[in-house]
Amino acid sequence: MNRVLIITYYWPPSGGAGVQRWLKFSKYLPQFGWEPYILTVDPEYASYPAFDASLERDIPESIKVFRTKATDWFRFYGNDKSKVPSAGFAKNKDDSFRGKILRFIRGNFFIPDPRRGWNRFAFRKASELIKKEKIKHIITTSPPHSSQLIGLKLKKRYPEIKWMADLRDPWTDIYYYELFYPTFISRRIDLYYERSVLNNADVITTVGPSLGKYFESKTAGTGNKIRIIHNGYDESDFENVTAVIPGRFTISFTGTISESYPLEGFIKALKTLIEKGNNIALKITGLISEGQKEQLITSVGNNHLEFIPYSDHKTAIGQMLSSSLQLLVIAKHPGNKSFLSGKIFEYIASGMPVLCLGPVDGDAAQILESNGYGKCFEYEDEEGIAGFILETINQPPVISKMPPSEFSRRNLAGLIASLL
Repeated sequence: MNRVLIITYYWPPSGGAGVQRWLKFSKYLPQFGWEPYILTVDPEYASYPAFDASLERDIPESIKVFRTKATDWFRFYGNDKSKVPSAGFAKNKDDSFRGKILRFIRGNFFIPDPRRGWNRFAFRKASELIKKEKIKHIITTSPPHSSQLIGLKLKKRYPEIKWMADLRDPWTDIYYYELFYPTFISRRIDLYYERSVLNNADVITTVGPSLGKYFESKTAGTGNKIRIIHNGYDESDFENVTAVIPGRFTISFTGTISESYPLEGFIKALKTLIEKGNNIALKITGLISEGQKEQLITSVGNNHLEFIPYSDHKTAIGQMLSSSLQLLVIAKHPGNKSFLSGKIFEYIASGMPVLCLGPVDGDAAQILESNGYGKCFEYEDEEGIAGFILETINQPPVISKMPPSEFSRRNLAGLIASLL
């Protein structure tokens, strides 16, 4: 069987969509003739914004996992791990003077990110594995984008190695980039790293077509090696999880809501429908900024809201299957047409319709509407949002067809195998 070394900072017990992407692909790659070797950071030395130990049950016993030490530069935040920045700073964007200074240091002294404290340990172990196990293929996945620099260094040392760089998010144009107050010099260094990875990788994979075009625009000649591999859904995640019809119409959100996720139009639509006598509940499972939470409570009232802390993946799937309508919110940013949340495919697999807030001509809108799984509305489209919710209340759609097989994690792993 062919061997492939997958270098990923996020691996169980870390939680989140970034973990699940390569955890799931690694699970199915052996069915296509590839034996994954996982190189990751030891949890004792890692900085995870979320934990989900339940994902460890998804790691096949046959997969070899190697963990190394790392220098944890997030120690500047003290011993409180809750201060480690979450995705998009949903729960802990510190706007105090100290917080701004720490963000400036992060953006200008730790390029591309503080998790590069893992790189020297990972490079040493990767080199050892390549020689000892005669590995000829490597995959690096990011964020953190510092992990791509490990692949870049390995490619320079072992030019015969075939390197696949998997980029799940934008790099120098991520929507919260400006929060780090990058200087002109810092931007140039970061952009140099980004272009070096794109130029030297043999294959570049990313999660959606718009993001593929974004990376293609960064440097000439990369278009012919960019491939789209969606996140997809894993059928096994839905096994032994029973769908429960809620007692009242329930809108469910799973994931992270930061200040970059405008909810005003949705909240106004929800408030209007409730005032007209519609019995609606909104259930949010995951992280939400205090400002957004307070706005919801003030406008809608606690008796229509349920806030569930970050949950393990199986519990989150159960929440999806106990809903009437799934809510997907895309961060507001000039480049958000490319934003394609991993949970969109699990929403689809749940069989419930999806209400999306975001660009109506974006990748998420195209997937939802071309397959009849939901509809996307601009953030301020209060009337359209209310109309879609009311339509779903009055005529609950029954989606009996299976989600497109092209979004199956198993089939997507087959595409990765063909690229390798």
